[in-house]
Amino acid sequence: MARNGLIAVLRVFAVVAGLTAQPAHAHLVETGFGAFYDGIAHVAVTPADLLVVVALALFAGQRGTRAARFALFALPVAWFAGGFVGARWPAMAALPLLTTLSFAIAGALVALNASVRDIGVAALVVAAGLLHGLVNGATMAPAGSVGLALAGAVSAIFLLTAILSAEVTTLPSGWPRVVVRVAGSWIAASGLLMFGWLARTAG
Repeated sequence: MARNGLIAVLRVFAVVAGLTAQPAHAHLVETGFGAFYDGIAHVAVTPADLLVVVALALFAGQRGTRAARFALFALPVAWFAGGFVGARWPAMAALPLLTTLSFAIAGALVALNASVRDIGVAALVVAAGLLHGLVNGATMAPAGSVGLALAGAVSAIFLLTAILSAEVTTLPSGWPRVVVRVAGSWIAASGLLMFGWLARTAG
């Protein structure tokens, strides 16, 4: 019963996230507490960013402690580096198809519990971090204080990755790991919904 309830909640979350995804020209959320907290809020309210972090953390956790530790540090660092590039050249960062593809692929890998070597996990994490950081930097540039806003964003990413990946690495086999795979499948499904939304708006 509890398992069915959890799966239902994950489904609702994934569908809502996919339907409410923001376009690439979205502005930085202003919390009123300063640029650092604006950066934290930006990750929380941008579905593409939130879903890619969740999916990568789950996938790294599935692959074991070593992959999880790498993702914990590589994802925020890549995100931060990409953010500075995006802030410097914001015209490069209108990439809604690629950001959607990144979290859809990560979700699919979680759903499949894909057997990927550590180097493959590393490449995926760094590529996704650079891509989403690039878009974040372009979004944050008009508001100023890009460094503080990016620091807030990567702090949130670090904590979320640490919590989720650590939890997954300690899960026993059986239904707890099945729940993780179900979560991945709904993240991938959110990507498909987002592709449909992008196609509709483009038409």
